[in-house]
Amino acid sequence: MSLIGGQNTARILTINGGSSSIKFALFEIGEVPRRLLHGQIERIGLPEAFFHVEGEHGFAGPVNAPEHFSAVNLLMDWIAEKGLLKTLTAVGHRVVHGGPTYGESQLITPAMIAQLRQLCLFDPEHLPEEILLTEAVKARFPDLPQVACFDTAFHHTLPRVAQLLPLPRRYELKGVRRYGFHGLSYAYLVEELARCAGEKEALGRLVLAHLGNGASLAAVHKGKSIDTSMSCTPTAGIPMSTRTGDLDPGLVWYLMRTEGLDAKGFNELVTFQSGLLGLSETSSDMRDLLQREADDVRAAEAIAIFCYQVKKWIGGFAAALGGIDTLVFSGGIGENSPPIRSRICEGLNFLGLELDESLNAGNAPIISTKTSLATARVMHTDEERMIATSVCRVLGITTRSEYEKKTAFH
Repeated sequence: MSLIGGQNTARILTINGGSSSIKFALFEIGEVPRRLLHGQIERIGLPEAFFHVEGEHGFAGPVNAPEHFSAVNLLMDWIAEKGLLKTLTAVGHRVVHGGPTYGESQLITPAMIAQLRQLCLFDPEHLPEEILLTEAVKARFPDLPQVACFDTAFHHTLPRVAQLLPLPRRYELKGVRRYGFHGLSYAYLVEELARCAGEKEALGRLVLAHLGNGASLAAVHKGKSIDTSMSCTPTAGIPMSTRTGDLDPGLVWYLMRTEGLDAKGFNELVTFQSGLLGLSETSSDMRDLLQREADDVRAAEAIAIFCYQVKKWIGGFAAALGGIDTLVFSGGIGENSPPIRSRICEGLNFLGLELDESLNAGNAPIISTKTSLATARVMHTDEERMIATSVCRVLGITTRSEYEKKTAFH
């Protein structure tokens, strides 16, 4: 479906389901994608569930959302009430784990849902709710196309040396390998880098740091992922708000013997009780810790460990890439915390990276000095826009920006 020079427009609803929230956005796809609104249903399963929308038809208020099925039906009710359904072309879903099968966005089919159910053991925190959301939309609007946009797809280009885990080979046959996550964010950053900086920089040696509640890094060369910090699950890599990141696997045996932890208890510990929260014992929010670090050694150590581990991964990826041309900070922490960026970059001069502290303090798009051999950038990521763009590609909808991007790269 081509929209170039035509009068037709498509409207794409994007849905990003979390463990206790549903984020959504509505895009109008014409000459360029235009975000009409975005919002969130928060605190699903709690008495204080809240529904808010920004943009067209702005709204905010408490709702009754005891589980995700009820929450997505509230969203569908609201869409129908505002008359948006008749203009809706498709729905795009962020799906965290695509396993070994799905290396690109695809139309959702019953066969896909059956395969995703088998992957739930890899991602019990996200996949069950994401499957439920697709089924709720289908039950309500059976003729509306739905597209799954996989967070693991960007990393399907990982070379075998980065993909294989050092376990007996039989586990690879069961799908146990490095997958990597935050792929929608990384794909958007590579495309946006090509738009704002040019093809040469976008195809160079990139280290992309998506630093938020969930946090990871990726090494990218010629637009392809060659390594990433998260592994078979989103718990691996650097310490996060409540996740441990990489951990000595021998601790599983130790904690089973000393504290009687079972598999469920261990998962609860490393996924929801650790990271910045576990180290500080006060907060999982980096902003809180920065305010407390002068008077609270636990907060200071949590910050120091986070920055140290990010720096280590940057150094490791520099070795894998043979150097760094561009370092990109993104995500809630990466985009908004100059002190964290400064501490991460401290001592990286050996990579040719020199930070301009005044530019960094002002959250400038480029925060490296003019004489720096490597460029350090701060870039806003937009996973929702990437989902909308992916839906257009799957359905064959061509926008002006998509056309320009294709001609720029070819």
